[in-house]
Amino acid sequence: MELGICSYSFHRLLAAGKQDIFRYINDCAELGCTQLDPWNAHLADLKSGDAALSAGRGGPQAQELLSVADGEYIDKVEEAADRSGLPWGCIAVDGAHIYEPTEEGRRANRQRAYRWLQIADKLGAEQVRIDAGGPEDMPDEAFGAIVAGYNDLIKRARPMGIEILFENHWGPTVIPDNCVRLCESIDGLGMLLDTHNWKDGLRDEGRRKCAKFAKATHIKTLNWEGEREVGENAEEAIKILQENGYRGAWGIESVPVDGDEYAGARKTIDLIRRCVGE
Repeated sequence: MELGICSYSFHRLLAAGKQDIFRYINDCAELGCTQLDPWNAHLADLKSGDAALSAGRGGPQAQELLSVADGEYIDKVEEAADRSGLPWGCIAVDGAHIYEPTEEGRRANRQRAYRWLQIADKLGAEQVRIDAGGPEDMPDEAFGAIVAGYNDLIKRARPMGIEILFENHWGPTVIPDNCVRLCESIDGLGMLLDTHNWKDGLRDEGRRKCAKFAKATHIKTLNWEGEREVGENAEEAIKILQENGYRGAWGIESVPVDGDEYAGARKTIDLIRRCVGE
């Protein structure tokens, strides 16, 4: 069984200065993960560099998107990963979503996406999650821009051996039918299926309709009574994924309401192992 923890699971520790990417790598090794699934905010020095990108920089300049300082930082992070023995799985990128209402905004975000593809390539990551963005109802204008944007990123990522994913996260992707439409319209686009992030009342429909498209997961847990997860019915979500032939890594995004992020991650790992039986 392949197992990873999206580092957003430790976002409170990160904000409190009690964890960084290096501690995250060590924690994943100690918790028994088989891969590293960082949220890009954990790669703090690289995330801060996104703000320096101007909307006017075009695709041919993508080779200039990483500085010498970026390269040195990436080398240190990769050395830490090598010591842990864990490969890089999926990098979840915020702030580089496809759709913005203006061409200038879309261009700026695309440069950020290109930059994170270069980072993922240098680290050897297998997948990069880029959000779709846009209005929830996904009108034709937004849909066309999203399709074009993902096709561009997929073409760029393919020679790097990187799979581009979208997640049911916000905007149009909280609607199951929109997720299905994207998956069926864009060759090579994978879905990171979050078991929780659906519009109110559509969670179960989303799980059923989209499990067959899943290339990665965020098994979401929030509330625990002792060792029992309550409210999310995560066991049922895992069962649906298995019934639909899911063979990817079991990714965790634990967001415990009690704030104990290490305990939440451990309990979610135990839950997945009980369900998957490996």
